[in-house]
Amino acid sequence: MTFFLALLLVAAMLAVLFVLIKGLVNMAQTTSQDLEGEGPSDRSLRSQKLMQQRILLQGVAIVIIALLLLILSAKG
Repeated sequence: MTFFLALLLVAAMLAVLFVLIKGLVNMAQTTSQDLEGEGPSDRSLRSQKLMQQRILLQGVAIVIIALLLLILSAKG
């Protein structure tokens, strides 16, 4: 069980890293037209969605860490 949770944690951490890099690339491609247009641009909406995904994945990783700590502390 511990090994499975450790693998799951690594997968969650890699997913966080992947979404973070996608968000940075998206932000780097922002143009002045995106910043000066009326209302939110497609790029800013995508940036918000990527940030929400990253926060969700970080929460999943924290829950997995908590489960691992709980299991390991119960073992003694």
